[in-house]
Amino acid sequence: MSPRSLEVKNVGRGNGPLRDSRPELDAEELSGGARDRLSFDDNAIAALVFGAGGANLKVIERELDGRVRVSTRSNEVLLAGPADEVELVRTLLLQLYALARRGRSLHSHDVGRAVQAVREDRGADLKAIFSDTVLVTNLAVPVSPKSLAQKRYIDAIRKHDIVFGIGPAGTGKTYLAMAMAVSALAGHGAKRIVLTRPAVEAGEKLGFLPGDLAEKVNPYLRPLYDALNDMMDLRRVEQLLERGQIEVAPLAFMRGRTLNSSFVILDEAQNCTSEQMLMFLTRLGFDSKAVVTGDITQVDLPGGKVSGLQEARQLLEGIEGISFNYFTDRDVVRHPLVQKIILAYEARSREGGPKQGEP
Repeated sequence: MSPRSLEVKNVGRGNGPLRDSRPELDAEELSGGARDRLSFDDNAIAALVFGAGGANLKVIERELDGRVRVSTRSNEVLLAGPADEVELVRTLLLQLYALARRGRSLHSHDVGRAVQAVREDRGADLKAIFSDTVLVTNLAVPVSPKSLAQKRYIDAIRKHDIVFGIGPAGTGKTYLAMAMAVSALAGHGAKRIVLTRPAVEAGEKLGFLPGDLAEKVNPYLRPLYDALNDMMDLRRVEQLLERGQIEVAPLAFMRGRTLNSSFVILDEAQNCTSEQMLMFLTRLGFDSKAVVTGDITQVDLPGGKVSGLQEARQLLEGIEGISFNYFTDRDVVRHPLVQKIILAYEARSREGGPKQGEP
């Protein structure tokens, strides 16, 4: 099979030829599969796509378990491997080039997530994913989806009044919901943000914490305050808290209320009982939106208690107006080791390894 060649029109002045980051592919290596060649006219943009020393191309190879060989020669990319995966990389590089041309920086972790998105959906539009800015924080940092699952989650929150985000820690479930809430408040789509969590003990006992009830439950709500302070100026957060336009409270404080014109987020919902989940979902009033997040593998309820999140998934999935969105370890956006830790614990769980209290 002879290599195809694609000329991408020059959209700016190049910075001179790029050095080869890999040796040229020889005929023997290429004979067992498909091969392809892309040629980019703008060397400066091509350099952004390739990464320093071809780092981004190495990420692509690693994400595909080495099944596709990616090599550069000047401003060309040479591809070799199974035909379907060569086509995947070709599609990926064209989209990355278009993003770089629009001024989007391409870090290695962005490229890794781009590979995952295109593998999951060959028709995935990386521009629609990475350029969907939900909010710009007070530090001028844009909050946008970093995976296909996150993009679908954001779109679901825009479309539906009740949205569930279920998956492991570090997948952005709560952070993105918070960004959507802050954006809704700023854009007058909501008059109030209500953030709540069940105050369930995870190894520690509330009774041993100093202070009154409010002081005892405050540590459980700290992650919600942290996310708020990431997105808004601290003084602004304090003002909105004083006015009641932002409320952070334990789930028990929601009983008996009707929340109109509100953006409500229930975090750590796997630790709700069945009764608490029903109570929360029936607080929703007119012109309001609720987002429920949790990880059903991290239930801290006492033995014998059914997780309200697990039950809600069984009872409510398929009801029009309610959206369930699922995340996996591949959507983790924290330190790369977090993904490996999650995988290790999941493997132990599948193999029936030692449980809590066992050696």
